[in-house]
This record gives sequence, C-alpha cells and structure tokens, in this order.
Amino acid sequence: MREAQEKHRTSVAGPAAGPVAVTDRGLPDWLRPVADVASTVRARQLSRFLPPSDGGGRQSAVLVLFGEGGGSGGNGGNGAGTGPELLLMERSSSLRSHAGQPSFPGGTLDPEDGDPEGDGPLRAALREAEEETGLDPSGVQVFGRLPRVYIPVSGFVVTPVLGWWREPSPVAPVDPAETARVFTVPVADLADPANRATARHPSGYRGPCFLVSDALVWGFTAGIIDRILHFAGWERPWDTDRSVPLDWRA
Repeated sequence: MREAQEKHRTSVAGPAAGPVAVTDRGLPDWLRPVADVASTVRARQLSRFLPPSDGGGRQSAVLVLFGEGGGSGGNGGNGAGTGPELLLMERSSSLRSHAGQPSFPGGTLDPEDGDPEGDGPLRAALREAEEETGLDPSGVQVFGRLPRVYIPVSGFVVTPVLGWWREPSPVAPVDPAETARVFTVPVADLADPANRATARHPSGYRGPCFLVSDALVWGFTAGIIDRILHFAGWERPWDTDRSVPLDWRA
C-alpha cells in the first residue's frame, strides 16, 4: 500500500456512516515494515490453517493496534518511554471460548458490520475493540489487513485488521464478564529472546508464545505476533527449544 493505492474513505463504524478509511499516509517510519507486510504476505505464510474452501466458519476480526508508547491508557500498561507498543486484552476466565487467554480485541461480525468480503471485518474490529476496551475508534487509523486465517478449535475465520493508534484514548475492561484486563506490551519486549518460548498443549499443539506483562500470550494471538515480527524484520534469534507446558484447561 502506498499513497497511489489509498482508499480515501471517511468513517469507522456502521454501514450507514459509509466505508472505513484505509490509508498508510502519515504512519511513523518504524511502522512502515508492517504496512509492507500487509501488502505482500500470503495466508499460508501466516498459518497452516486456512479458511474452509466451502465458505464455512464464523467470520470474525481482530484489531492489531500499534501505539507509540508512553502510556496509552491500558491498565497494566508499561508507562512512558516504552517505545512502540501493541494493545492486548485478557479474556474473562468465565467465557466459553478461549477463556483467560490474552488476545487482540475482536470478535465475530454482526450483520450491521456489512460485507465480510468488504469493509465488514474493519468495522467489526473497531466495534469490538470499543465494546471490549472502551477504545475511541476515531483515534485509530486503519492502514491494512492481513489475510484471513482459521482457528479450528473454535471455527473462527479471522481477519487481522492493522491499526495505528494515532490519537490514544483511555482503555479498560468495559464488561468484566468478558474482559479481565486491558494492557499494552512494548514491541521490544515481544522481540526480546528472553521473553520467547514454544507453548506445548497436551493435545499435541505446539506454537510460539510470549511471556510478557505478567501474561502468557499463546495460540492464534502469539502466532500473528510471531509472523509480524518475522516479516517486519523485527525478529531476533530465540531459543525455539525452550518450552512452556499448557494444561488441558488452556
């Protein structure tokens, strides 16, 4: 994506308000590699689990939101001077799906979000982020999306929507029954080899994980972070033999 390819659109939520703006104009230089990833990466480079060919699965979206750091408002944030950061939340332990897991804000598309093949995932990611964290979507600049991937255990077909937190707003759990906490993680901490390991589930699942901000980030969320670090050129060599065991409740 570059200025010649920009989609000059003007709203953030709701079909009646018009399409969602998608542009990389004005991004900080450090975020440019992620914009490049959005325009070049393919689904098979993100995950071996691809959406069903028959169109099945629950259409969903998550907001992968990058901020400049300096305390964007999350409880559990890391304060000023942290550099580039990523917004995450911890799901309530009482939820039926992915309970207690750190994740990106997001959820399933509602009918009012619009076309799943068009702006629907963009609206859903912004709407869900607002509903879960209190984020003001007007301060978010959507600059791209990654290819859809599949989560077999829950049947979600997920579109990761990439955002730049141009105007940070306070964030915190809106409904404690859904969200346990909202926090930011410095990108430098995610790239730090000391915070990286491979998660092992009794089911046989193995995948990257991150031990950051008093949280174990694993599964789909960790997989997307891992691929962004890799393709954006931010990855540092880490010990893939270091493992963290999960239990059956994870």
